[in-house]
Amino acid sequence: MMKIHIIWFFSIQILLHVSSSSSGKVPALIVFGDSSVDSGNNNFIPTIARSNFEPYGRDFPNGNPTGRFSNGRLAPDFISEAFGLKPIVPAYLDHSYDITDFATGVCFASAGTGFDNITASVADVIPLWKEVEYYKEYQNRLRAKFGNKKANEIINESLYLISIGTNDFLENYYQRLERRLQFSVQEYEDFLIGLAENFLREIYDLGARKISMTGLIPMGCLPLERAINILGHHGCKDLYNDVALDFNAKLEFLVAKLNKELYGLQLVCTNAYDLVMQIVTEPSQFGFEDARVGCCGTGRFEMGFLCDPKSPLTCTDANKYVFWDAFHPSERTSQIVANYLMEKYLGEFL
Repeated sequence: MMKIHIIWFFSIQILLHVSSSSSGKVPALIVFGDSSVDSGNNNFIPTIARSNFEPYGRDFPNGNPTGRFSNGRLAPDFISEAFGLKPIVPAYLDHSYDITDFATGVCFASAGTGFDNITASVADVIPLWKEVEYYKEYQNRLRAKFGNKKANEIINESLYLISIGTNDFLENYYQRLERRLQFSVQEYEDFLIGLAENFLREIYDLGARKISMTGLIPMGCLPLERAINILGHHGCKDLYNDVALDFNAKLEFLVAKLNKELYGLQLVCTNAYDLVMQIVTEPSQFGFEDARVGCCGTGRFEMGFLCDPKSPLTCTDANKYVFWDAFHPSERTSQIVANYLMEKYLGEFL
């Protein structure tokens, strides 16, 4: 119980030190994934999977709802700051930023997406293959602006953050028949691992060398899943948590395999499962008051457009809540997770 809490405390000190003294070894943070890391790309595509409206972003600088599924910043924003880069990672599709801004950090992530193309089709969001196409375009823009030498330095030395996979299970496999008719859950995990390998090999071929691949958190403990777990008395859904653990083990095996096979690759599997489970089961150890529901509305079902800015039920202090809405962590939780990942996994890239 206290071990992770102590690690979290000391990681805050490390993060603060790093943000002020980083040598700039990592020139940029490049982000792929889903709503856990999307900084606003979905604002610019026709989808209902958006959060560019109040009360989202109410604790972001200037109270700006940027399209992050949070009351404030996300984990990549804190990690970027820890590396001595900018305190926010901009969305690639946001035209208020240009290639000079993106040269120190860029996000290609899209809320609602997954490894599986079918997952992206559920809410008409950007599939992972399209995120890669945007990345290729980004490379061309870097070369046009800075020349090949500088562009290649950014591409090769940047830290790539990848956070994806939850939607493949919760919005696709367990909600739609198509994949369940094709695969058992273990077979679907293997199918996703195959897609993950293809993706990682592709961005490696494009120049990525320093990569953080985030595992799944205990997705059975998300407020939405607890709310519908009536037979389980609204506790965490153990089935989903077991799937997350199984998938993470397979992901770690893949990471070890690729590190052996791909020359010069520094791929780490950043696993926050245990930390998030600790926060959810003993929130008071981390200064939280509630881990069962989110801050927005009732905190049981609301996310996206259901997170009504006029709801009188929305909490006044999101820092007391582990979750901001029924599916996504609060800014404070994201900061704790970012601190933990920096201390345990990402320090080797400094």
